[in-house]
Amino acid sequence: MDSDLYRDITDFAHDNPSWLQHLVELWTEVGLVLFGVLFVVCWWRARRAGSTAMALALLAPLATAAAYISSEVIKSLVDEERPCRAVKGAATSLITCPANGDWSFPSNHATIAGGAAVALALAWPRIWALTVPMALLMAFSRVYVGVHYPHDVAVGLVLGTAVAFLVTKAGTRPVRSLVESMRAGGNGAALWLTGPGAPLHARR
Repeated sequence: MDSDLYRDITDFAHDNPSWLQHLVELWTEVGLVLFGVLFVVCWWRARRAGSTAMALALLAPLATAAAYISSEVIKSLVDEERPCRAVKGAATSLITCPANGDWSFPSNHATIAGGAAVALALAWPRIWALTVPMALLMAFSRVYVGVHYPHDVAVGLVLGTAVAFLVTKAGTRPVRSLVESMRAGGNGAALWLTGPGAPLHARR
């Protein structure tokens, strides 16, 4: 059934105009860079916010990295062949099928996108309206271009979400304490990293 859905999506992709295909191909390759930009913006905003906000901003990329590592561990255990080689009668993938041994389950792209979307939303609540659609689009694009099954990206999104949430929740208190210590210490490099924090009148 998942193979049938994969065929339907890849057939749909081939029926689309070339400009749309190229747009999705571009997104699936460089879309994660935008999450990286948002990490930087989130951190910069938190430099003049409270210690909890800075802790969450610092944890966002770390939680996403933990999600990626979890995905890689599962990949090494499952060894699922890519659908662009395994599904008979499917349309040719729009991008080059990854080399044999670069396994399909779960999708690293979807895992990273799911983790980044959640970690950023926890650090910067208003951004969820941007990051969640970005993550969903990244997941869909991996099937659209033909390199993942739908279940690969669905599990990737769930895995990234779960790991990012757990890492963020577990790490907030110790990282907040570290931020407070670094801000109180007055060291130049530490203050540059964490920022001065919220003004006194804003902390009341």
